[in-house]
Amino acid sequence: MSMTGWQAMQSLSKDSSVRSRDLAPGTARRVLSYAGPYRGLIAGFLALVVVDAALVVATPLLLKRIIDDGIQPRDSGLVVRLSLVVALIAVVSAVVTLVSRWLSARIGEGLIVDLRTQVFSHVLRQPIAFFTRAQTGALVTRLNSDVIGAQQAFTSVLSSVVSNAVSLVLIIGAMLVLSWQLTLGALLLVPLFLIPARAMGGRLAALAHDQMGLNADLGSRMTERFNVAGALLVKIYGNPVTEDAEYAVRARRVRDIGVRIAVNRSVFFVGLTLVAALATALVYGVGGVMAVEGGLTIGTLLALTALLARLYGPLTTISNARVDVMTALVSFERVFEILDLPPLVSEAEHAVPVPEGPVGVELDGVGFAYPAASEVSLSSLEATASGDRTAGEVVLRDVDVDIEPGQMVALVGPSGAGKTTLTSLVSRLYDPTSGVVRLGGVDLRDVSFDSLRETVGVVSQEAHLFHDTIRANLLYAAPAATEAELEAALRAARIWDLVQRLPAGLDTVVGDRGHRLSGGEKQRIAIARLLLKGPRLVVLDEATAHLDSESEVAVQRALDAALEGRTSIVIAHRLSTVRDADLILVLDRGRVVERGSHLELLARGGLYADLYRTQFASPSGERVTDVMAEPVPSGTDGG
Repeated sequence: MSMTGWQAMQSLSKDSSVRSRDLAPGTARRVLSYAGPYRGLIAGFLALVVVDAALVVATPLLLKRIIDDGIQPRDSGLVVRLSLVVALIAVVSAVVTLVSRWLSARIGEGLIVDLRTQVFSHVLRQPIAFFTRAQTGALVTRLNSDVIGAQQAFTSVLSSVVSNAVSLVLIIGAMLVLSWQLTLGALLLVPLFLIPARAMGGRLAALAHDQMGLNADLGSRMTERFNVAGALLVKIYGNPVTEDAEYAVRARRVRDIGVRIAVNRSVFFVGLTLVAALATALVYGVGGVMAVEGGLTIGTLLALTALLARLYGPLTTISNARVDVMTALVSFERVFEILDLPPLVSEAEHAVPVPEGPVGVELDGVGFAYPAASEVSLSSLEATASGDRTAGEVVLRDVDVDIEPGQMVALVGPSGAGKTTLTSLVSRLYDPTSGVVRLGGVDLRDVSFDSLRETVGVVSQEAHLFHDTIRANLLYAAPAATEAELEAALRAARIWDLVQRLPAGLDTVVGDRGHRLSGGEKQRIAIARLLLKGPRLVVLDEATAHLDSESEVAVQRALDAALEGRTSIVIAHRLSTVRDADLILVLDRGRVVERGSHLELLARGGLYADLYRTQFASPSGERVTDVMAEPVPSGTDGG
């Protein structure tokens, strides 16, 4: 299988629908801007591609001279000299090939790094709503397949088009000089190859498209089943026989289409070989007669045959060049689609740090509605086309809150009241649609991201840990932390003794999402991470909501250490949190309907008192005042 034949087959296998696709205006110009840093390398690469194409033609022409001017006249000296030239050409061709491959790799891999880092950086700056809608696999594909497809515009496609175009011109030119009659005869067979090849191209493209879809389906199923959460669900609810059977069905579909593609490719190569053989027979037959009659030399005949063998591959590749170029440009366009999605939350041009010292929080007339999907996501990144592309309902309305530095504020309210949304605004996961959120007297939209990250720390219901060591997960929040600081944070989080008992201590790998640890252990590691960061404002989003009583006690003690001396906003779960809060805000349908201390709100007999009875009071039916009179054992409170 020749390289030109392989390139022709790849070209035919690509989706020909891109031929008629309309690219966004300016795409080609924008693509060229990425060539700027590699302008010198690309120029050298193209020069070598042209040289390599010229060397392809040189060898058959030297073969003609060896036979006509050396062998037949019995000039052994000329034969030796020309043979050495052929050998030298082979060496030069090898060197040119190696250098061009090196340049191609430098250009291609450099472009991949540029695009990947740019896309990765841009994606990380998208709001949380982007990640709740986008399919992770689709994002990874953009960072892998589409980026690689885009870089081929400067390597494979560019070199293929230039090399084959130069080769085609030189080959046909040389053949016409040697014998225009035989060249025209050979070219008459081109339609016999190109017409079936184009038909085969459509079939291969359709099969390749189906194969990608089936492989993606197979890969998605494995991804879902092989992560920890998916594996647990399969083990608890799944039927191994059914799982095996469903996977086998998908695997057999991939096998079947793979066989069909292999057969169709074989038909294509057999057809290519057959047409080349017919053309060779034509040249040998007609050319042989001409040589016998003295109208053609033997060397010319052999040179024509050698050049003919190099003709059909470039001819096929050039005929599909538009598909190749458009495929690469479409990959670029899919990458640009992500890069052109502006982050919903961005840093101000002249951002300022949060003022030093204890920090207060102020919400002034704050309203919020979750953004429309078109503002935060791309339909092409979502698993299926969904109808919820419009903006969400208003979640917060005219919220006015003033939290003094050092205060603990508890947020209480029924599910969906807007508690988590309010904390998301304070940590600037979103910006309010109306009103202002201030931190230390500064509008959050004017605060630098670095300063915000240093000031605000969050512990949520589900503490996320990376599939790495405990040490790496802790250092993620404080890269410069010392061993002593790590130990101090773990001790304060009531988890140091456990870490010491682990086989590798701090270097123990916690597993996917920290699943090798219990829920309480993960929460305490997350709290240790918070303590290492040392934020001035702590946000707790029901950090003990899903823990058993024993874990809840340990985590609450760790939280007490985390909250000491800091301003804190806590979505209340435990009775002690509610009782100890300096201020309790009761939210209902996006509004703050009550505020005050625990006793004040109980005495008022409003929504807080109702919530307290249903969520915090003892299941034995004690009155609220009786519950307040006695200490509440840890772990007996609900919610």
